[in-house]
Amino acid sequence: MQAPAVHPSGAAAVAALPEQITMHVAVQVLGQLSQTLAQQQAQTLVLDAQALRVFDSSAVAVLLELRRATLARGKALRLVHLPTRLQQLVTLYGVSELLPA
Repeated sequence: MQAPAVHPSGAAAVAALPEQITMHVAVQVLGQLSQTLAQQQAQTLVLDAQALRVFDSSAVAVLLELRRATLARGKALRLVHLPTRLQQLVTLYGVSELLPA
């Protein structure tokens, strides 16, 4: 798995989620994205889920941890292009207010 690319977009930094976030790769994905986002100076960090195709409930846990870490740095996290099925998981777990799409 390669490190996520980050693209500045105005006052925000945009990082792409990988194609897969399952329990088998969640820790690795979290580590890479945490490191990538920690290096950004932008006040808003955007996670683009357009490439995300294969995921399970681990993806929700990864997104929640990234949100927690981002807020701890005094920054905002925004999610874009979440697959419908992932939005449904977020709602099912009752965290849609924490992870709005």
